[in-house]
Amino acid sequence: MKKSIDSYVLFFREVNRLEQKNDPTVELVEDETVDANGEQQEAETTEEVIEEVVTEEQQKMNELEKQVQGLNEKLLRVHADYDNLRRRTKSEKEAAAKYRAQSLVEELLPVLDNFERALQVTVEQDETKSLLQGMEMVYRQLHDALTKEGVEVIPAEGELFDPHLHQAVMQIDSPDHEKNQVVEELQKGYRLKDRVIRPSMVKVNA
Repeated sequence: MKKSIDSYVLFFREVNRLEQKNDPTVELVEDETVDANGEQQEAETTEEVIEEVVTEEQQKMNELEKQVQGLNEKLLRVHADYDNLRRRTKSEKEAAAKYRAQSLVEELLPVLDNFERALQVTVEQDETKSLLQGMEMVYRQLHDALTKEGVEVIPAEGELFDPHLHQAVMQIDSPDHEKNQVVEELQKGYRLKDRVIRPSMVKVNA
């Protein structure tokens, strides 16, 4: 009897399984499950693609930022070089304008020296005196013209020796002068504004 009951139970279980298998509702649920899994996989694939695209775009942005930073640095360097060049050019132009007469002054200094030596000559004849007076007039005009250009005589005799202004060609021992004091000026020195054109040749007390 128990064996018959077990057989009936197994029979009904098999019938129930077959009914579930053939039931459209069950199939629909299975299809929906499959569709849900497919959509989930597709969504995951789409997210991965988006992440890859975002990553690539971020890398491009980083590269562009590096390029922009490099260009900014180059621009700053070019701007700094331009400022330095502009300041240097301005300084050179100002110096050229300030010392524009330097070459001419250097050419005229020996002329002044010759005039001064000639004016130191002692004369007695009236004709020679008149000639000397004319030379003195020319000398003063030349001297005044150079003074207007900023040419100055460098003080020497009685001054303390300055290697930037004086050129010592002789040394003596003089109790009447201080140490390193200029005893005598052998040749006048000149400067154009604040630039020494020719230092004074002097005799210095040791």
